[in-house]
Amino acid sequence: MSLAKWTVGLLAGMSMLAFAAPAGAGEVRVTVAEYSAKTGPYFEAVKKEFEAANPGITIKYEVVPWDVLLQKLTTDITAGTNADLSIIGTRWLIDFVQQGVAEPLDSYIKPEFKDRFIDTFLQPSIMDGHTYGLPIAASARAMYYNKELFEKAGIAKPPATWAELQEDARKIKAQGAFGYGLQGKEIETDVYYYYAMWSFGTEILNKDGTSGLSTPGALEAAKLYKSMIDEGLTEPGVTSNNREDVQNLFKQGKVGMMITAPFLSNQIKEEAPKLKYGVAAIPAGPTGARGTYGVTDSIIMFKNSKNKDEAWKLLDFLFTKEQRAKFTQGEGFLPVNKEEAKMEYYVNNADLAAFTALLPDARFAPVIPGWEEIAQITSDAMQKIYLGSATPEAALKEAADKANAVLTKK
Repeated sequence: MSLAKWTVGLLAGMSMLAFAAPAGAGEVRVTVAEYSAKTGPYFEAVKKEFEAANPGITIKYEVVPWDVLLQKLTTDITAGTNADLSIIGTRWLIDFVQQGVAEPLDSYIKPEFKDRFIDTFLQPSIMDGHTYGLPIAASARAMYYNKELFEKAGIAKPPATWAELQEDARKIKAQGAFGYGLQGKEIETDVYYYYAMWSFGTEILNKDGTSGLSTPGALEAAKLYKSMIDEGLTEPGVTSNNREDVQNLFKQGKVGMMITAPFLSNQIKEEAPKLKYGVAAIPAGPTGARGTYGVTDSIIMFKNSKNKDEAWKLLDFLFTKEQRAKFTQGEGFLPVNKEEAKMEYYVNNADLAAFTALLPDARFAPVIPGWEEIAQITSDAMQKIYLGSATPEAALKEAADKANAVLTKK
């Protein structure tokens, strides 16, 4: 759903917020984003533990797949039937705040509660001095590589630059595998492009607030990916493969290198335990620039909640060290809780250490109105380039013009 349509839907439904269907006394309703098969069982355990410790409060949760979550929230908000709490992509938060949907949490947050968090992950949910969400999930992105394919191809170490990656991909292709797994469909298609774009010295937004898609670095990054596709260094049918598709190819040992999140490590351990792999930094560009994508998802309280005090009690429970550890370790994310981060599980986990080391270079999605629409414009441009239906120059110029039109509406 486009952001424009979503905003219209929200505006149309704002008058209905006051008439939201009330939850039962002491009932807290939660919309939960589905991260994996472990998400539902975790929240079922939370329900049992929390209700046992808080007589008179009941938890009712609904697990919703990520690809339909925004649509569901839009529909529920418009109808006034939204839950008390919901997990959202933090990049959606500014639109919720601007439409008066999200409840500021400042009156609930005490200094000792705020001090639980690693500030890097709490900051994206703070707007105009008010905290509107809490980081329920956090991750960065790094490069996974198949050690067996590297050995067969005579590659001694992961590539430090994109030029080295391209050469390594050629060697892996010669061994009958796909050199580099490139995502070209659905969520984070734009982000997969940003990895190279950042390495070529370009930011999503220029210093003057215009789109970075019109810069030389953006063009060089697009040409790099297109040349790899044309040379057969990626998997075939890039635009038909989403993140999970590429990850599955990697788990099957068919891809030499790919960039993705910490949770792939958990999946490999469970689904492909014999796969020998490593985790390394995202390659640098010609000048040494590089960047990873920092991601948080937030849990927010809706302004029309009838049981805000009870909902806050649940939030306080969810962000204890013990509950954070169960969720984070189960799903394969990075810790957002300071005390949790000190646990042996993280200190001695080489994979997570590789991701944590990249955080100083992390970029988060810009906190601007219309971001989802701009991200989709970028993804559409990448698909045109990958398919060869438009040149990189033409596709990026068109995308920059469209993005700038959205940016000037702010």
